[in-house]
Amino acid sequence: MLLCVLALLPATWVFTAADDRLRTTADVPRTNVAVVFGAGLLWNGEPSVFLATRLDAAAELYRKGRVEMVLVTGDNSSEHYNEPHSMRHYLTHRGVPDARIVSDYAGFDTWDSCVRAKKIFGVDRAILVSQGFHIRRAVTLCRQAGVDSYGVSAADHHDAVWYYGATRELFAAGKAAVDAAFEPGPRFLGPKEPGVARALTEAR
Repeated sequence: MLLCVLALLPATWVFTAADDRLRTTADVPRTNVAVVFGAGLLWNGEPSVFLATRLDAAAELYRKGRVEMVLVTGDNSSEHYNEPHSMRHYLTHRGVPDARIVSDYAGFDTWDSCVRAKKIFGVDRAILVSQGFHIRRAVTLCRQAGVDSYGVSAADHHDAVWYYGATRELFAAGKAAVDAAFEPGPRFLGPKEPGVARALTEAR
């Protein structure tokens, strides 16, 4: 019983730490930046159904004036797999101007995306967009990384992938606790990038 309790502590921490930070696209506080986390591409390079709904939510935030620009963060680990490029293309076809989109090509996991948002792109406050099974961990880790965050859950599709993702979160919470405790650097850091500041300057 003790082992079970200890195993569930990270998941409980993630769940409670973000409890008062979850909102809808209609009532989330206005801020400058929305951050959308990658969620996989289809064989033809288009966003997966989960990623598409995240991007739909981000486009809605922009149209409603809740954010000024969108930071898309995802995996571009090979020449033929480019989540941020597909995410940008999807958003521009849904009314978000290209100049209001900034791409992070080294968002290989949630912690990396949060740290890079803060240290590379200078994001201090953001609305995070993901699925319900992931959004609490995203909010918790970004706040730990120094980004004052609120979370918006995109539409869920309760298929096999959703159940896999929800189950995976129990194990991912353990890694999140380790990341929060030791604050490791992301896989790639690099120099600061002015994209977010430039997009916000143009927005004004």
